[in-house]
Amino acid sequence: MQSKGRDGMSKGFLYEIKKHRILYLMCVPALIVLMMFSYIPFAGVWMAFTDFNVVDGIFGSKFVGLDNFQYFFSKHSMGWKVTYNTLYINFFGLILGIIVPVSIAVLIHEIRHKTYKKLAQSMMFFPYFISWVVVGAILYGIFSTDVGIANNILNFFGLEPIRWYSEPKYWKWIIILSSVWKWSGYSSIIYLAAMSNFDGSLYEAAKVDGASKLQRILHLTVPMLKPTIIVLSLLSVGRIFYGDFGMVYGIVGNNPVLAEEVTVIDTYVYQSMRTLGFSYSTAIGLFQSLMGLILITAANKAAKKINDGEGLF
Repeated sequence: MQSKGRDGMSKGFLYEIKKHRILYLMCVPALIVLMMFSYIPFAGVWMAFTDFNVVDGIFGSKFVGLDNFQYFFSKHSMGWKVTYNTLYINFFGLILGIIVPVSIAVLIHEIRHKTYKKLAQSMMFFPYFISWVVVGAILYGIFSTDVGIANNILNFFGLEPIRWYSEPKYWKWIIILSSVWKWSGYSSIIYLAAMSNFDGSLYEAAKVDGASKLQRILHLTVPMLKPTIIVLSLLSVGRIFYGDFGMVYGIVGNNPVLAEEVTVIDTYVYQSMRTLGFSYSTAIGLFQSLMGLILITAANKAAKKINDGEGLF
């Protein structure tokens, strides 16, 4: 019986390959690229456990075990600080990155004037196309000590100007709000697309029953958006240990005064690669990946409990 089952499975597999051989051949280039850029580089992970040098190569370098990881979390390193910065910025960015886009999508969805609705949607989507370098220039125009808009407003109200680029305590939230501003319009498009499939008869029935617009939003729109919110949240949770390198460098640059307060893991890896070598930076990258895997797995289990068994996987 077992041999028959195995033969059947074998014949079924070979028949599937033969029947759809053109489709599988079309997949070959993509599979080759995937192997070259996603799986073959896995060998480089071994550098995290060695004292890598170019002469000996990846597998010939001295094996040091977990020394690179230990140094990352030692008092001589910024490991704990940059991990805290990364989690702080990403956590609040994640929370606001859900609330703001959903709010924008709901407000745009409630607009009845088609021309104004399209104009508002386009205006909200525009920041997505602006690079972080341009965002950094805009922020400089706002927070510059001498000519910045923020200090001019403070002067107008008789308050003392703030040397923003010498005050690290403000910059976590400046970065968080900048990220939310840039990405909210893009994320709201996804929620608007989900809302376009909602059953309009439910809103009509609720309106006939006397439900106000706010009640219809809270008891119909938001619950029906819940699966989309959960999926996008899970995708964000998987990258919560990753800092946006372009965002931090585009906004702050190489300002040494602000560096300790806003340095995230990705910018720290870049700095470490130039000073402490490839092994140390590879160890930090491996740490990021493992923590991301653990977090997204845990978040997916939690999401299944909240969302009636439905999660990302």
